[in-house]
Amino acid sequence: MINIKTIIKNVFLFLSILFFWLLGGLLFKIDFSFYKELNLPFFTLNPKLIGIIWFIIYILISLSILKVSKTTNVLKNKDYLYILLTNYISNQLFLYFFFNLKSPFLGFCITTIIFASSIILLKETKKISIKAYYLLLPYIIYNTYALILMTSVYFMNF
Repeated sequence: MINIKTIIKNVFLFLSILFFWLLGGLLFKIDFSFYKELNLPFFTLNPKLIGIIWFIIYILISLSILKVSKTTNVLKNKDYLYILLTNYISNQLFLYFFFNLKSPFLGFCITTIIFASSIILLKETKKISIKAYYLLLPYIIYNTYALILMTSVYFMNF
């Protein structure tokens, strides 16, 4: 039998997690004119497509965190919690460093931290829940693209 209270609680928790992942986009303005002025590599995706991809990835991350929270107490699992917070904070700071400070160098640096922390997050998640692990695979794939893109942007605009 379906428990309506549990469903409502899960939906609320999911939306709360998703809100926090979307927070950087709400707090920090994206300066498209700055982005268009940069020398960009040929494989750069359309900024609108990038936004859609990130929204989907944030949904998957939120679902992954929700699955992990059903298996373990996230606040007591220090390895998972610390890498999740590192990844979250660095992810949120990207928009500020790159678009607000207009720094391809800081964008490159924070993207490197996001990439490294997302790999460790993937490993920690796999220890807890294989389903949550699979939900993070698109994040890793896109972070690989983002790292290659930001490396190229940095060196093309050095």
